[in-house]
Amino acid sequence: MLRLVLPKGSLEAATLELFEDADLAVQRGSDVDYRATIDDPRVSEVRILRPQEIPEYVAEGLFDLGITGRDWIEETASDVASLGQLRYSKASSRPIRLVLAVAEESPVQAVGDLPAGSRVSTEYPGLTRRFLAAHGVQAEVRLSHGATEAKIPDIADAVVEITETGRALRAAGLRIIDTILESYTELIANPVSYADDDKRHAMEQLLSLLTGTLIARERVLVKLNVTESDLGSVIEMLPAMKSPTVSRLYGEDGFAVEAVVPKHTINTLIPALKDHGATDIIELPIAKIVP
Repeated sequence: MLRLVLPKGSLEAATLELFEDADLAVQRGSDVDYRATIDDPRVSEVRILRPQEIPEYVAEGLFDLGITGRDWIEETASDVASLGQLRYSKASSRPIRLVLAVAEESPVQAVGDLPAGSRVSTEYPGLTRRFLAAHGVQAEVRLSHGATEAKIPDIADAVVEITETGRALRAAGLRIIDTILESYTELIANPVSYADDDKRHAMEQLLSLLTGTLIARERVLVKLNVTESDLGSVIEMLPAMKSPTVSRLYGEDGFAVEAVVPKHTINTLIPALKDHGATDIIELPIAKIVP
């Protein structure tokens, strides 16, 4: 039913891992194959292409559904329907930032300080031109095909580049002076396909699996036993998504408690629960959480 296009390159491994965890494993003959399949009746075709191209191909109707970054949607000014953010990237769940950077020793402190005729190198010429024009800066924007940060100072006076942490730019001796855009990965659809009731329903089902998987990565299930006298203090400690499930233990003076809690708190939560009387504490991974 749905023709799906996934990103090749820096997002490729993280995307394929997400789909496998969502029980939508992508099958292909080798790591260099551009065609693939998913054993799911809702997906009729899978292609793996550069994320820069995906918004335009989806907008043109070559594919019904695709994954790419907000940065490329804005750069290509493509008419697509966004089904929502998928908060993952090649290294973390944080967004990437599209930033304007100059040499550390440059006198430029803000975008408006760029002199007329400044050379700006970037893989995002459309976004860059619009951003500079909005700030009244007349600059020579040059398309970069990679290693953009290496072009200062002899080839460019400033660069517009993506970063997650800014570490690589600092290592190259550059200083960020402005953020143009924050970009998450998004699931996008062709507007005509999205208007079709059956296709939209299939798209939303796939989105539920993907987002449910991402939510589950940040949670764990905690199960424990506790006496009636300690139950209140233990319940107060559990930052559950909803009220914890509490069941009386058969034949014993106590309760079984289970709750879904943020994974990043578990290293301090488990010892604290033990200190407050919890016993037989079990931590379990969760595959999906679909609200």
